[in-house]
Amino acid sequence: QVQLVESGGGSAQAGGSLTLSCAASGFTFSRHCMGWFRQAPGKEREGVAVIYTGDGSSYYSDSVKGRFTISRDNAKNTLNLRVNSLQPEDTGMYYCVADAAYLGFGSSGYCSMIFGRGASNFEYWGQGTQVTISS
Repeated sequence: QVQLVESGGGSAQAGGSLTLSCAASGFTFSRHCMGWFRQAPGKEREGVAVIYTGDGSSYYSDSVKGRFTISRDNAKNTLNLRVNSLQPEDTGMYYCVADAAYLGFGSSGYCSMIFGRGASNFEYWGQGTQVTISS
């Protein structure tokens, strides 16, 4: 049974930083596309970043590029998102996601593709962790 459990959300002031973590279980962590999506009140879910856990290749949405860093620890089955230079528009629920496909090496292009296609392409979702940024 796949489980994704997020932690690390909270409140911060604009310009601050947070680190979100996702503990994963129930699948071979090191061979999947994993990522983060977020949803602000009244808005659709938005892709933030994705990583191919096999080689660490990562991709970001334009709105967070240069401020957010996605990483993984295959030994601990943990996905992280370091968020810097936070802005009020970063407020929302942040979800850890995983794609069900078990991938071979060189699959980072696949992760980029499904990330670009949106939330419906990721089968597994965590419950979310709330991030609230005040100005």
